[in-house]
Amino acid sequence: MNKKTFSLDLLAQDGLARAGTFHTPHGDLLTPIFAPVGTQATVKSLTPRQIEETGASLVLSNTYHLYLRPGAELVAEMGGLHEFMQWHRPMLTDSGGFQVFSLAAMRKVDEDGVTFKSHIDGSVHRFTPESSIGIQEKLGADIIMAFDECSDPNDPAYNRKAMARTHKWLERCIKSKSRDDQALFGIIQGGVDEKMREESVKFVASMDLPGIAIGGLSVGESKTEMYATLDTLNPHLPEDKPRYLMGVGTPEDLLNGIMRGVDIFDCVLPTRLARHQAAFTHSGRINLMNAGYAHDANPINAECDCYTCRTFTRAYLRHLIVAKEMLASSLISIHNIRFLIKLMEESRQAIQSKSFEVYANTFLERYLHSKETN
Repeated sequence: MNKKTFSLDLLAQDGLARAGTFHTPHGDLLTPIFAPVGTQATVKSLTPRQIEETGASLVLSNTYHLYLRPGAELVAEMGGLHEFMQWHRPMLTDSGGFQVFSLAAMRKVDEDGVTFKSHIDGSVHRFTPESSIGIQEKLGADIIMAFDECSDPNDPAYNRKAMARTHKWLERCIKSKSRDDQALFGIIQGGVDEKMREESVKFVASMDLPGIAIGGLSVGESKTEMYATLDTLNPHLPEDKPRYLMGVGTPEDLLNGIMRGVDIFDCVLPTRLARHQAAFTHSGRINLMNAGYAHDANPINAECDCYTCRTFTRAYLRHLIVAKEMLASSLISIHNIRFLIKLMEESRQAIQSKSFEVYANTFLERYLHSKETN
């Protein structure tokens, strides 16, 4: 691998918060950064152009789902994910490891890998570190993830076994990787146990990979436990590698992650909330289905510069929701993604001006405690 292709230029730091540029074959990523999730090679309800217009520069797709449908071979035949879904900026694929956790009733884990039943048709499939890397190489994302096992944070005994397995699988992923134009990130596990997390971060950091991911958080533990785990990890993370906190996407968690040195985030939350009529505002999350918005001529958020807020009223959006029009999800998704992207842009500016703590605290005080929240 050409290390210059995947390198991090750390441009500014304010406390533990970092602003940098991570170089990839499909363009530079300005960190801190939030990536919307396109599970099945699509960010739900949005076109690639609409995603680009939110300011997003990184999209995540799901190895497990694309393996089952339409199949990695077909995606490769179509020129890889970038061509298949017409997203020509950086892409990241997960490894399928999270599905080992989330589909617990449909899989069996052993030292070699995981056997699971398809959630689509019940057919039986096998994932190993080698096959996960092989699938991701066919998909062709810029950043690929090591196959790992995410386990219940409240089961320390099993967590240790899962962590040890994750470390062994990482070594196998490294050996099986063959493409130089993809950056493999190792994943730290260990639940919320401080000693296991320290052991895991030291092991993953010793592999000298282009980046490091923090897995096994936002899976049922408290926010206090999540933040304490990030505090534990920070002193052991390499300064010159991007840190990716997997599956985290609330505004408060993004800012608290940045405070603790995280560079990259992803989550399905903004589009999932949109499908349930919920939108981010600086004064908290609102439900646009509420009757109080029926005659509301204001945008979702007056301080937002997204297409939705520049164009439509809350009253119109509520009408679309009541009428069960598909456009409602699209317009609210545009807003929710832009809200988080702008949060990252403003955080980057605040880090560069050495004012991040003031910015974050001001935002959180209003977002979490405003009387306008409903």
